[in-house]
Amino acid sequence: MFSETSTANTLDQASARVAEPAACDTSRRQFINHAGRGLLAVGVAGALPLAAAEAADLGSGAALPPSGPLDIKLPSLEAPTDPKSDDPFNPDAPDRRVGFAIVGLGRLSLTEILPAFGQSKHAKPVALVSGEADKMSKVAQQYGIKPSSCYSYQTYDNLKNNPEVEVIYIVLPNAMHHEFVIRGAKAGKHILCEKPMATSSKECEEMIAACQKAGKKLMIAYRIQYEPLNRMAQKAVRDKTYGKTKLIQMMNCQNQAHDQQWRHKKALAGGGALPDVGLYCLNTTRFLLGEEPSEVEAYIYSTPGDDRFKEIEENVSFTLRFPSGVISQCMTGYGSFNAKSYAVHGETGTIKMDPAFTYKGLKQERVHAPGGKQMTEQPSNPAKDQFALEMDHMAECVRQNKTPYTPGEEGLQDHRIMEAIYQSAKENKPVKLTSITKLDAFRGTPPTEEQA
Repeated sequence: MFSETSTANTLDQASARVAEPAACDTSRRQFINHAGRGLLAVGVAGALPLAAAEAADLGSGAALPPSGPLDIKLPSLEAPTDPKSDDPFNPDAPDRRVGFAIVGLGRLSLTEILPAFGQSKHAKPVALVSGEADKMSKVAQQYGIKPSSCYSYQTYDNLKNNPEVEVIYIVLPNAMHHEFVIRGAKAGKHILCEKPMATSSKECEEMIAACQKAGKKLMIAYRIQYEPLNRMAQKAVRDKTYGKTKLIQMMNCQNQAHDQQWRHKKALAGGGALPDVGLYCLNTTRFLLGEEPSEVEAYIYSTPGDDRFKEIEENVSFTLRFPSGVISQCMTGYGSFNAKSYAVHGETGTIKMDPAFTYKGLKQERVHAPGGKQMTEQPSNPAKDQFALEMDHMAECVRQNKTPYTPGEEGLQDHRIMEAIYQSAKENKPVKLTSITKLDAFRGTPPTEEQA
């Protein structure tokens, strides 16, 4: 046992070493190594207070950097042969993040989008818009949003007077996207809009024109194009890791609840399974290949007597044919058990994603036969929040004045193809599409490496 006097002396000696000029500039690891020689003898009861440790790290009177990146680097703890641990999260300081207004407080906003700000590096929630004042008040308190930054749909245009809001995120029924994107652009804000972009290609064109006239960016929330495993699959396809792609299979279906939700009303949804979940099959195929289809052929069927499908379609099967010869077979539905997967079949291997389109828990398999022996590989999932990734990309585009990777033109192209799918099913014959030869013709600046 050490006496209180000997403990104090030991701490004084350690503190004296910390106060020396050379020690003031040491790293945390160096400080621990040096100070620890004296402190180990003291024991846990005499550990250096946290404030003193922080002072030793910064040095006496050290100032924080006034601006610029705040990235912190740490030395690796693992040998090169072991998996690497994550780097520090390194978010922007709160006052440097881009402020978002969330419009619509339904399930997606409350369970995915608002929680995702906790994983965001460059974005923060600063305003809410809802038709339910009581709910909005509770959400505002949960996320530290000021009462003065809560708006109804009628006072939505007053966002123009809120300098904290730089981006408006539209999370409303599909038929409301058109109005609120245009009003948001007129309010002088950049727009991130949920998919599908609208209910028709004509509405999409008007939304794009409104944002261009206002000099504001328009991005469509195609989260799959920012998700790491799907981006790995895209890279393998583009790099021809398994030779040329020949065939693609896409499946996205779910069994809808028997209720009167807005998705079952054509006036609000614009359609059924196709624009809601089938859109993932269409957009992801285009994303993987970078090509645009030259022809579509489709078939639609809805179960007679099912009240869910009085106004909208239940099942859609459609085939996309591409100039390179790739054929993508896509199936989507609102009345069958949950299935969200795809397979890309190349000359020498297959890339499988199952699940492929869920918010969490995505998995990838690669099946090939090097040396004639079949093997399956499973890349590890970085498990990054897809909504945080897309919002960070939008924030980066605002700060750096870049065109979003999934701009309004990307959403417009999907609507043109979906209209051709409906036409094909109605006429029971293939429909030719406008020839587009440019790769990634409708995409903007790719997300940075930290967001991939």
